[in-house]
Amino acid sequence: MSASLGTVVVFGGSGFIGRHIVQRLARAGARILVPSRHPGQVATLRLAGEVGQIVPLVADINDDSSVAAAVAGADAVINLIGILAPSRGNGFDAVQHQAAARIARAARAAGARTFVQMSAIGADPASDSAYARSKGAGEAAVRGAFPDAVILRPSIVFGPGDGFFQRFGQMAKILPFLPLIGGGHTRFQPVYAGDVADAVMVALTDPACRGRTYELGGPRAYSFKELLRYICKQAGKPGRYLLPLPFPIATIQAAFMELLPGKPLTRDQVRLLRRDNIVSGSLPGLSDLGIVPTAVELLVPTYLRPPGT
Repeated sequence: MSASLGTVVVFGGSGFIGRHIVQRLARAGARILVPSRHPGQVATLRLAGEVGQIVPLVADINDDSSVAAAVAGADAVINLIGILAPSRGNGFDAVQHQAAARIARAARAAGARTFVQMSAIGADPASDSAYARSKGAGEAAVRGAFPDAVILRPSIVFGPGDGFFQRFGQMAKILPFLPLIGGGHTRFQPVYAGDVADAVMVALTDPACRGRTYELGGPRAYSFKELLRYICKQAGKPGRYLLPLPFPIATIQAAFMELLPGKPLTRDQVRLLRRDNIVSGSLPGLSDLGIVPTAVELLVPTYLRPPGT
């Protein structure tokens, strides 16, 4: 096992970004604990490491004693837990603020050397979006409990199995049109999940990162309209119609769609789309971590293009 990393506890380790991080930690020789209310669902993660290197744990992020037990003896703690829409018993504040605070407090009490908090661009305790507001409150709570914590704020994250390119790619294949919310002017700066995982690894190993907040974005920004056109082209549907949907109409539609299973669109997500999701330039980013960002065009076609094209 790596003497420099020791035991690393990864909350949310079975998620999209978490799997990339766990794989890198395993290659680096760390001992990895992955807390979950349903550890059987993360058992396949053990295949990424040697026998006994990756250990699923039973834990409840809403319970102080359960979280404390999960981080006992940890050298580093990573919190990746986040949601895009609330569900019964899992509201934004409970998951992205209160749970983040609980995990940071427990990590500090356990004597962990390093804490990494995964946040998001746009995190702001004063935001009118419940998602962004809870992310901002989570950052403040983590900083208060663990002042040396490293906070990472990615833009939308892409890679095989992502929730943006893959989701809209599937929609492009089956729907006659895609909704262009707000006219498609919102800008995004997609960042590759592997680059985000590399940023976490640097945050864990470079003492110069402690106490800092980083914004993570890809090589360039795109409008929502540009991204949808690109997705349609890569999905083999270049002529798919993009239907302009003004924000007030999108809000009304979202009020109904958020009642459907899986909540395909919520009013809070519409509020988020009113603001650009790009790096501000006022905070350090991937280049400050020594990471060259991966371009969308290099990777997205490998998992969006239909077989044989």
